[in-house]
Amino acid sequence: MNIQSFPFGTSKVDYYFQATINNLTNVAPSSSAIIITDENVYGLYKEQFSDYRTIVIPAGEKYKQQATVNEIIDKLIRMEADRKTTLIGIGGGVVTDITGYVASIYMRGIRFGFVPSTLLAMVDASIGGKNGIDIGVYKNMVGVIRQPSFLLFDVNLLQSLPDSEWSNGFAEIIKHACIKDEVMFQELTQHTLHSYQSNTQLIASLVQRNALLKTGVVQQDEFEQGDRKLLNFGHTLGHAIENQYQIMHGQAVAIGMVYAGIISAQLLGFESLEPLKNVLLNYGLPTTFEFDKSATLAILKMDKKRDNKSIHYILLEKIGKGVINQISLQEIETIIQSF
Repeated sequence: MNIQSFPFGTSKVDYYFQATINNLTNVAPSSSAIIITDENVYGLYKEQFSDYRTIVIPAGEKYKQQATVNEIIDKLIRMEADRKTTLIGIGGGVVTDITGYVASIYMRGIRFGFVPSTLLAMVDASIGGKNGIDIGVYKNMVGVIRQPSFLLFDVNLLQSLPDSEWSNGFAEIIKHACIKDEVMFQELTQHTLHSYQSNTQLIASLVQRNALLKTGVVQQDEFEQGDRKLLNFGHTLGHAIENQYQIMHGQAVAIGMVYAGIISAQLLGFESLEPLKNVLLNYGLPTTFEFDKSATLAILKMDKKRDNKSIHYILLEKIGKGVINQISLQEIETIIQSF
């Protein structure tokens, strides 16, 4: 097990790389911890959870809402969870987002950590301290930024995932490469989904590389006043269509990246739209999608990145170089209507 610690403002997060879920008792003893997980993960690993008190929630983005939070808090009260209790979110992004949010508001804040079980959660959702819930079609409209105490990475958990969940995670990996790491982008073009699925060492290295890339960005800008906004590449339009059409997060981000690439070509002379499309297709992600432009624009106008009558839109100067552009909502409307 490889342990690395990273400071974030006044807090510190311990990262346990090359770990297994069996190491969890050394990180958060069962006597003072409660696991929060979903039905899918619990069905696969309930024997490993047997020493822990466990709260199981329904699986899926549609349950990332206040009603689920209320149910978890009711159960925590009945379990007599106190300020010395540690909450452990074991699952994908929905589970980690909800767990971190509950831990941040229960008794005004208790200790929590994550064991991400999906590729998307390992490289993105569990990292950076963003915790929250959706309000209807508005993604992550309510939440807090508060860092977990620990992250435990067990890439063996990925073996139970269907191909669609692997693709879902690769959308965020491709995003990281586009905004910050041209070398990783080239490496992705030289491999395939299958090559990562079949090589534990290769995927473990890629997970760690992406976790460290995002961590570095967040350490410099924990509360998203500057460069952390770059991590929203593909998410502006992606979030606007994700809950509308109930598609996977990675699919929505992939579509958002393509359209951001089109806008980048128009405004910044970005020349690598086709290589971007090709790498997305290579990892089983969509590059086109029919959506209601008027309904999507209405949701975009409520985006958290909106600033009065403009929005911070993440574009690409080139692969590996993301930039923050402030674009007026009127200009965005004109661009989207032209798609």
